[in-house]
Amino acid sequence: MGVHFVSWNYDQMGIVATLELEEECDNTVAWQRFYPDGTIALLPLNNKFSSLVWSTTLHHSKELLSLTEQEFIDKLNESLWRTSGKNFIVEESTKAFDQFMKVLNLSSTKERQLPPKIIRCKENSRASFPLGFGHATNYVMKGAALVGDAAHRVHPMAGQGANLGFGDITCLNEILGEAAYCGSELGSLLYLKDYETRRQRRNVPTMLAIEGLHRLYGTDSPPAVLVRSIGLQAVNALQPLKGLIKSFAAS
Repeated sequence: MGVHFVSWNYDQMGIVATLELEEECDNTVAWQRFYPDGTIALLPLNNKFSSLVWSTTLHHSKELLSLTEQEFIDKLNESLWRTSGKNFIVEESTKAFDQFMKVLNLSSTKERQLPPKIIRCKENSRASFPLGFGHATNYVMKGAALVGDAAHRVHPMAGQGANLGFGDITCLNEILGEAAYCGSELGSLLYLKDYETRRQRRNVPTMLAIEGLHRLYGTDSPPAVLVRSIGLQAVNALQPLKGLIKSFAAS
């Protein structure tokens, strides 16, 4: 289509795999662990399996892919359960903030949940792909439209890449339905431009938010750690805001 595509690489790889859990359970919680060099995300598939996306450096990804299955599982469980080094100032500040929220009857403190233990990878499910950011300046031209990864790429840390693509498809389907109902040709640029406007208004803010989170969680600088820790506490305590974020992410 000759569309200009703004992009940059993160110099990271995403390692994916289908994982079997040690125990069958009500597996409805997505897990993420953040480290300065990447993110580990577990996304539920059913009561016994979860999908892995492990974002990490190029060098570390090669190491992980070279491991045997059992070595890989051991390394994954260790990383999921490992307690990161804590900063005293950050710890005390977050405790003070939690006490303040309790005074307002908005405490976010709940019983701590623990990640599931992984026992194996589904055979031949381990793979990797390069991570980067990308966005097409235009999604459409007469007779053609871009959707999903052809139009935009985001870091997988927030799990929104697929949702953005599904949103594109839903919107384009509605637009084409409107064109057909009005007797216009399906490739009419007038209708396709409406698709582009709607989706860019939705996609761009989401992509910028994900990029901001990626940068915020990609550092172990104490001020950044403090900001994200207090931010998570606040969101977790303010149920209307939490519900709004969930609704936006799922739409």
